[in-house]
Amino acid sequence: MSEIDLDELRAELSDFAESEKKGGRSPRDERVIAGFEEIQRFVEKHGRLPKHGEDLDIFERLYAVRLDRLRTLPEFRSLLAALDHQGLLAGGEIIVDVSHEAIDDEELLAELKDIPDAGSITELHHVRKSADKRAAEEIANRAVCEDFEVFKPLIEKVQRELQSGVRESIPVQTMDQIKMAEIQKGQYFIVGGQVAYVAEVGEGFRTGYDRRDSRLRIIYDNGTESNILMRSFQRSLYPDKEQAGRIITNPDAGPLFADEHDADDLASGTIYVLRSKSDNPIVAAHREVLHKIGVTGGKIGTRVANASLDPTFLMAEVEVVATYVLYNVNRVKLENLIHRVFDPAQLDIEIKDRFGNPIKPREWFLVPLFVVDEAVKRIKDGSITQFVYDPMAARLVKTGLANV
Repeated sequence: MSEIDLDELRAELSDFAESEKKGGRSPRDERVIAGFEEIQRFVEKHGRLPKHGEDLDIFERLYAVRLDRLRTLPEFRSLLAALDHQGLLAGGEIIVDVSHEAIDDEELLAELKDIPDAGSITELHHVRKSADKRAAEEIANRAVCEDFEVFKPLIEKVQRELQSGVRESIPVQTMDQIKMAEIQKGQYFIVGGQVAYVAEVGEGFRTGYDRRDSRLRIIYDNGTESNILMRSFQRSLYPDKEQAGRIITNPDAGPLFADEHDADDLASGTIYVLRSKSDNPIVAAHREVLHKIGVTGGKIGTRVANASLDPTFLMAEVEVVATYVLYNVNRVKLENLIHRVFDPAQLDIEIKDRFGNPIKPREWFLVPLFVVDEAVKRIKDGSITQFVYDPMAARLVKTGLANV
């Protein structure tokens, strides 16, 4: 390239070089610009301004809040004026009256706090001075529960039932997973690693945005309580990822399955009881009372077809000695319940697989068949949660009375 060409190139690039030389934007201004550019990309992609609304994508809701803020602050309007080729700042469509105290930007930021690289999103957080007032109104601080002795036995019972498998705690992965209708008096949750009991649900009311809400009295396992809005409590379960916000199941929801089923009921699985044909000395010595108890959603024949190659079947053929068809049942939960009941009689044995690797198979229990049959009957009537197998007595006994 000739010397003239280089001079021409320098002249063409001079404006860019001058801008780079001045480069006086603060990190804060850069983040504000980056946030505005995200809004611009949204408008280019969707052909409209971002909107508020609980049923919308959380980022769209955040962009709507951010745009409202940028429109009302002169310092940011002047900063962004040269970049606003879409006329977003001067647009007549103000999505929300920003003078209203109940704008949901703080709620959105709370939901987004665990998202990486959220610095540009939260940069405008400081401009809303009413946030502290609203937080004090919506989420009251925890206080000592003066009548905790009333609730302590209930919470301790739930903790024992969680340990024994009578109850389960289900992690809340999305906001859709926990509806407000599920937050009822008497329900238990895990928030911040603590069991939380919904002791009272106040009278419902409508917020400024015509959304239903109510005040809750929540008792925590550390002897404190809070007077919190239902929507705030609902949100507290979602971002609680580090300590797993969870719903605690209710064991009194009814029997697992009935003696009869309706025509529209769905067959969901089968409890199977197997007996091994292995010549292992331990197995052979206890063959009549050693049973594999499991639950499957497929055909039993398919399940045991390759038993002799599978260490979970003791590397031997098996005999199917009993089956019980299930309707409208969660197979995983049911199998966990069965194994909890018979856990005291679980066989302790090590089997080598085809490659010589040692395996400790589970689901094998030293339990007579008639006891398994009784357990299934108790599953049907819902009383199984009160029982556990006692190996010394060779029968089911009330929880806490087993001689194990």
